[in-house]
Amino acid sequence: MARSSSGTKNGIRIVVAGDRATGKSSLIVTAVSETFPTNVPPVLPPSRLPDDMFPDRVPITIIDTSSSVEQRNKVGEEMRRADAVVLTYACDRPESLDRLSTYWLPELRRLEVRVPVIVVGCKLDLRDEQQQVSLEQVMSPIMQQFREIETCIECSASRHIQIPEVFYYAQKAVLHPTAPLFDQETQTLRPQCVRALKRIFILCDHDKDGALSDAELNDFQVKCFNAPLQPSEIIGVKRVVEEKLPEGVNDRGLTLRGFLFLHALFIEKGRLETTWTVLRKFGYNNEIRLDDDFLPPSFKRAPDQSVELTNDAVEVLKGIFSMYDNDNDGAIRPPDVDDLFSTAPDCPWSESPYKDAAPTTALGGLTIDGFLSKWALMTLLEPAKSVEYLKYIMYGGDASSAIRLTRRRRTDRKKRQSERNVYQCFVFGPKKAGKSALLDAFLGRPFSDTNDASTEERYAVNVVEGSSGSKKFLVLREIPEDKVKKVLSAKDSLAACDIAIFVYDSSDELSWKKTAELLVEVAGHGEDTGFEVPSLIVAAKDDLDPYPMAIQDSTRVSQDMGTEAPVPISAKLGDFNNIFRRIVSSAERPHLSIPETEVGRSRKQYHRLVNRSLMFASVGAVVIAGLAAYRVYAARRNSSN
Repeated sequence: MARSSSGTKNGIRIVVAGDRATGKSSLIVTAVSETFPTNVPPVLPPSRLPDDMFPDRVPITIIDTSSSVEQRNKVGEEMRRADAVVLTYACDRPESLDRLSTYWLPELRRLEVRVPVIVVGCKLDLRDEQQQVSLEQVMSPIMQQFREIETCIECSASRHIQIPEVFYYAQKAVLHPTAPLFDQETQTLRPQCVRALKRIFILCDHDKDGALSDAELNDFQVKCFNAPLQPSEIIGVKRVVEEKLPEGVNDRGLTLRGFLFLHALFIEKGRLETTWTVLRKFGYNNEIRLDDDFLPPSFKRAPDQSVELTNDAVEVLKGIFSMYDNDNDGAIRPPDVDDLFSTAPDCPWSESPYKDAAPTTALGGLTIDGFLSKWALMTLLEPAKSVEYLKYIMYGGDASSAIRLTRRRRTDRKKRQSERNVYQCFVFGPKKAGKSALLDAFLGRPFSDTNDASTEERYAVNVVEGSSGSKKFLVLREIPEDKVKKVLSAKDSLAACDIAIFVYDSSDELSWKKTAELLVEVAGHGEDTGFEVPSLIVAAKDDLDPYPMAIQDSTRVSQDMGTEAPVPISAKLGDFNNIFRRIVSSAERPHLSIPETEVGRSRKQYHRLVNRSLMFASVGAVVIAGLAAYRVYAARRNSSN
């Protein structure tokens, strides 16, 4: 269903399902009309409850379903469209209760229906009084097995017992769900909820003293609930916290632990709407993520444009780095990084492509260059995610102040210079050519003979000095040999590439031949799509003897294709021949070092011939037209004489 800007729903769709004769239709009719029906059709049409029936005033549409086997597919379709599902059983038929755990609840999982489930025991008035068992005893094992059950309730349509409550709880489960906030089994707030509430606490702690003063508590109350707290109410809140959790209050006010305790208390008492109101006032959605379009609608980019952090955002990040560099040693350790992202849903750098993608200290810490490099990589690959996580760590600006679009690469080539701060380099080469060793060296990691060939793409990012002395971020994207065709299958696959390097084992003739083939393939793709890229050839393993014709072969290919001669490097000896600065220097001059295939060269020659022919034809046409005009003019002058 559609959501309003506040995060609440504009309408709720509740589907009622269950075995035959469990009271589905009678439940719906009695809720809508407040009258118990004597006769009901097998399946009711969609029914709507009055908007003012419950305090939230959100329209509720109730969908009845058939119990027949023939209608199972249709029932499944309705449940997939539901915001909440009410499953019914008959209190006088224990076998209908068993069917919930043997059929209906597993069926919801099979259909991948991930919405709150309300289990309703109908016909309470018909239950055998000799078999009185508490609802908790009956439902506890089922709820342990099926955590998606939000609430269980018993009712009687004929006696008008707890009929409105059924749909109130269903609505509440949709608007104020328990599962994202609270773990029923451990009776604790879920980690994601704790992270969001911690961020809210920090935002409300204006003087940054680690506690909410009376004035700050009052500001928080007004922001969330549009009503101030009376002094006696503030005293009462702090007294409740202090009695149960002494460290929840100190002489400066309510601490973070006290703030979290209060919300856990609200939830335990069934006041989930209080915590949800707070979360939504601060922009969170039902998944407890900031509910925002992190990139503005106007933020549209061509395939050969990239996204970078603005200078303002970089300066803010430098300040944040300093805050978390507690011992002033120029590095933040893994626990500090975890603390930095403790107000975010998770640490975005804990998995690829960001994990192990930047240089670290011997103790695994991030220097300022490594820290900014990770942000540069995330902004390049996932700009919306980068802005989202900037907001989680208290960046106060919007997307327009945090990120910027670069000029198109095509324009850079025409202007013969690039002003980017982040360059992406695609690293091609056959297996065991030395690509992984090159990336490891780029990150300052020691050489190892046991390095296995990478089978997946991998990124490495670091700071490199540009030609003008300014710092640039260089992103190396290692593309395994068997992934090249997949990468080049997309027309604009090279659009994001500022420069490509082709790495081969200089001691292995087959490695060179495969690299030359890759160079032709990639260059041809660039020519066909208009996304040509500067390229360098890298002769790795220079510590080994070259194969006999190595120099002649590489010289011939580089001359034929118009590239520089291969750059020899040795990861084993630590001799990299300034390769990383060479890569950046070539990327800064995007009109040079672009390889040209025979097909591409022939195509250019053909276009030159065509253009010359057109030029000759147009000049000839101008001359002929000029002669004709002169003759007309001369004839008129003679006749006038």
